[in-house]
Amino acid sequence: MSWDRTLLALFVVAAMLLRWFPAVGLAALLPAGLCGAAALAIHLTQRRRYALQSTGIAAERVEADVFAVLWMVVLVVAVAVLGILAIWVL
Repeated sequence: MSWDRTLLALFVVAAMLLRWFPAVGLAALLPAGLCGAAALAIHLTQRRRYALQSTGIAAERVEADVFAVLWMVVLVVAVAVLGILAIWVL
């Protein structure tokens, strides 16, 4: 369920960034597109991730998905930097 909340949060952030479009122009589209692409990637990989977790729970051996967590950290930092640049530069 946490990935569902992350997906929803990314769509909300993308929508909020699109509201900046009249004020900052095309600079708002890059972070919004990044959030949309990340939400789509989460949606497309969610079934595999849940299958792995349910198999791990059944076998009583679940390993953390470190790559997914690090990828989300990089995404959040990139969106924050792009948002700040869109406000300050333009």
